[in-house]
Amino acid sequence: MDIKKQALSGAFWTFLQTFGTQFITFGVSIILSRLLLPSDFGLIAMLGVFIALGGAFINSGLSQSLIRTLEADEEDYATVFYFNLVVSIFTYCLIYMCAPFIASFYNQEQLQLIIRVYSVTFVINAFSTIQITRLSKMLDFKTQMLVSIPSLIFSSIVGVIMAFHGYGVWSLVWSAIVQSLASTIQFWYHCKWRPLWLFNIEKFKYHFHFGMKLLFSGILDILFTNAYTIIIGRFFAASQVGFYNRANSLQMLPASTLSAIVANVSFPLFASIQNDEVRLKSVYKKIMQMVIFLVAPTLIFMAVLAEPLFRFLFTEKWLPAVPYFQILCINGILYPIHSYNLQILNVKGRSDLFLKLEIIKKIIAVIAIGISFQFGIYGLLYGSVLSSILAFFINTHYSGKFLRYSAWEQTKDLLPTIGLSIFIGGVVYICDIFWAVNSLNDFSRITFGSLIGALLFLSFSYLFKINSLTELIHIIKRK
Repeated sequence: MDIKKQALSGAFWTFLQTFGTQFITFGVSIILSRLLLPSDFGLIAMLGVFIALGGAFINSGLSQSLIRTLEADEEDYATVFYFNLVVSIFTYCLIYMCAPFIASFYNQEQLQLIIRVYSVTFVINAFSTIQITRLSKMLDFKTQMLVSIPSLIFSSIVGVIMAFHGYGVWSLVWSAIVQSLASTIQFWYHCKWRPLWLFNIEKFKYHFHFGMKLLFSGILDILFTNAYTIIIGRFFAASQVGFYNRANSLQMLPASTLSAIVANVSFPLFASIQNDEVRLKSVYKKIMQMVIFLVAPTLIFMAVLAEPLFRFLFTEKWLPAVPYFQILCINGILYPIHSYNLQILNVKGRSDLFLKLEIIKKIIAVIAIGISFQFGIYGLLYGSVLSSILAFFINTHYSGKFLRYSAWEQTKDLLPTIGLSIFIGGVVYICDIFWAVNSLNDFSRITFGSLIGALLFLSFSYLFKINSLTELIHIIKRK
């Protein structure tokens, strides 16, 4: 199978996996949001930074190194496997010992036991990291889908049953553990690779040299991505963390879904054409425009219809999250742009530049948090938007040089789609006010607003000959 067919096949199965995963996760989150309290979600969100840090330490960027290594052999895979496993055990022990201090920091005593139990997922997940890496390297996303979807369904059933029977926050904890265990068992069953009893120091140094910079970059990114959750959790009630977490996760849904679909395929694809700069730029440009064409209008329409959307999906108790969500939607539009610009640095093997950019962005983020914190939660939210806008220009500095595709050129290519989305969003907002005055129910407001927004956006895109719509039509016709 040639690379184009592999990429299309990978994109198809990745789409099914990601869409299926997000669809199930979103559906289950609606059910759990109705059964549980915002404070239950807030407690889990408080642990998010520690769970993410544990995952970063376990992987240490070595998986990306394996993917970009064209001639990786059994020694490479075995070496990284045993390293991941040892680090996962060490990380669990460290988290276990730090649990009392974490609980004390948030003034939430029950967090001590929660994080000690939840962190078992570190060790479980370490057993399947290489299996996933090998499947990704071979662009075998069909197997990954056949593993992830059943695991998620089973764990979701466990979580909903526990929540229905009053287990509260523990329904979220055990759902995560069951999902990790189910997926790991299936990956070992489907992927016939088994680690040899080998550990090559030289190969470890090679992968760690590349991965170490990604690890530090990942740690910085995790700390500052979760900085707002940490600050809100430290100085505000757990329910406020729950509102922020719900708003943030919902605004990330369209961006992260599409980005994950494309990123899983694009990184191996970019890696395979990393030395053909003309082709790399062309592919990168088309992918970026297509993702923004889908993400920007979706998020803007969701922001406009946020009040009926939250009330319909999550009930009245989640309405305080609406203004948080509307502000954070700006970050959601910028998320794919950040992701793909940084991906180019990894493809080119410049993890040193990746780390450098992360340090610069975090310094700016610290300044923004320090200033915006004085204005409460809303100040923090607007500060995060400003940091994200500045991050766009920082992220495009080196990738723009590698691709000869500057921040200004990227802005010119993406601005028509974003501008049109904002204009149509304004039309939808005016229509929604009319429907609200005439006492239409929330479902009708969401349905009519979405339909009108989508029809107008597609019509104007066709009228103004936006390239992404043309590409999308060609893809559909080829299918």
